[in-house]
Amino acid sequence: IKEGEKRGISEDFIVDTAFWVLPLGILGARLYYVLFKLDYYLANPFQIFAIWEGGLAIYGGIIVGFLTFYYQSKKENIPILLFVDIVAPYLLLAQAIGRCGNFINQEAHGGEVSRQFLENLMLPEFIIEGMQINGAYYHPTFLYESLWSLLGVVLLLVLRNREQLLLRGETTANYLIWYGFGRFFIEGLRTDSLYLGPLRISQIVSVG
Repeated sequence: IKEGEKRGISEDFIVDTAFWVLPLGILGARLYYVLFKLDYYLANPFQIFAIWEGGLAIYGGIIVGFLTFYYQSKKENIPILLFVDIVAPYLLLAQAIGRCGNFINQEAHGGEVSRQFLENLMLPEFIIEGMQINGAYYHPTFLYESLWSLLGVVLLLVLRNREQLLLRGETTANYLIWYGFGRFFIEGLRTDSLYLGPLRISQIVSVG
């Protein structure tokens, strides 16, 4: 809201947009996940609604969120790239925080590793123990992505606050490049990827 006011976008517009983006983003994240596991959900249609069992894909949320931003911006005659430039660093911050949920749920982890491997990363004991699942230890991919995202937040804010360094839309472009680059490699470590044939969907989208 503060950043928007600096750039001539009202608090009312941002709050109204958030009111629509949050639920629609969750819906988009679920729809994306369901589409790439369609055979299972066609056989078990009531499971589509069981989001408490997991199954939200961030890329689906981002796509639907952007479409909602676009609609709201067109309706209020606000430049869409100006608006998403404001939001991009804080979206990345939200993603960094959100990955902690994967740790709590012991999900979205990587392949099996040794305890010594995790100790060599100098991780706190509670994270090492949190990555012990059914007697084995796993890559804390949630942590890799969370730290990568936090570093990206700092980078985006520094670049955006440099006078006349970035053109309109380049904060958003840098967000997409930064997150996509990191996610491509982190996704390769995960054991729960959505696939299109032999290819991991999130790696395809990351390259895009």
